[in-house]
Amino acid sequence: MISRNVTIKNSVGLHARPATFFIQKANSYKSSIWVEKEDCRVNAKSLLGVLSLGIVKGMTITLIADGPDEDDAINGLATLIESSFSE
Repeated sequence: MISRNVTIKNSVGLHARPATFFIQKANSYKSSIWVEKEDCRVNAKSLLGVLSLGIVKGMTITLIADGPDEDDAINGLATLIESSFSE
């Protein structure tokens, strides 16, 4: 199991379109992946779960992955977030 903190940089945070891109990317990995904000942890492959965290610009979240491709999952999702979802 590995984790990494990332800061949301895009203007709308993880809402609607960016959240959909995030979920699609998370679902491309075999590992179990979670997003943690403060003391709430949700499945990163669940749109409702991710949206329920209310993640906005400037927040730092923790990505957690456990499984056969956990390194690739964390790196891929962190890269997506750091690119501001290509906005």
